Amino acid sequence: MSSCSSRALTILSTVFGACGLLLVGVAVSTDYWLIMVEGVILQQNQSMEVKMALHSGLWRVCFVAGSENGKCVASEYFTEPDIEITTENTANILKMVRTATPFPMVSLLFVFTAFVISNIGHIRPQRTILAFVSGIFFILSGLSLVVGLVLYISSINDEVMNRPREPEQFFNYHYGWSFAFAASSFLLKEGAGVMSVYLFMKRYAEEEMYRPPPGPLPPPPVREQRLQRPVPPPGVLLASAQTAPQRLLRLQRRLHPAHPDASAQTQPPAAADQPALRLLLHQLPG
Repeated sequence: MSSCSSRALTILSTVFGACGLLLVGVAVSTDYWLIMVEGVILQQNQSMEVKMALHSGLWRVCFVAGSENGKCVASEYFTEPDIEITTENTANILKMVRTATPFPMVSLLFVFTAFVISNIGHIRPQRTILAFVSGIFFILSGLSLVVGLVLYISSINDEVMNRPREPEQFFNYHYGWSFAFAASSFLLKEGAGVMSVYLFMKRYAEEEMYRPPPGPLPPPPVREQRLQRPVPPPGVLLASAQTAPQRLLRLQRRLHPAHPDASAQTQPPAAADQPALRLLLHQLPG
């Protein structure tokens, strides 16, 4: 799954969520969760005579054989239905399965909320938290549904185990396609939830990668400047140029003290030689 792109995760989570919502909606609204057949075994020719056959859902019970053939009645949660059922155990089964009804309804509400939030998050992908919230709702919807399915199965098994064994009677039951739709929607919703959470993690990682660091930006690096010898002001240069001939005469007197007329014969240098003299005087100790 690490190689899946954000686009692929978006499409898969949308498809899984839509299919899960559709399947659980069909399962809750139809009445083929449980199919039961009850009758007697004739001793003469060892044949079976069906006394009652029905299929039931969360809201309605329909009879397909027996004295109530072709009749559909709503499941009464607060009053007893006006129908004739062959045995008391069959009536108890229809009563006990009502305890599991709220959980598929809560699951349907959760998956609808998750589907809406997921689509809003796909339209506005910059709101990454919506993908995480929709994934949590998808997972909660699947958990609520599986709790309802477990209660539904356990209530039926308890009544079947307590049913008295009589050789001349037979009883058969199995789960219908509405129950299969509900079980399939559980897998789809859990898959949509996992992919939505993974999509949130992927988008969050991409945002952190391109998000600028907090606080002010650091100053640009200072370029290294070469150390230069300070240039003296123009007045200092002019003063040194004016005193250069006198300093040269004093230097000649120190070097040639035996010639008294050296100072008379030595003339100040020409103006053209003054730059060279200034350079020489700068190099000499003061």
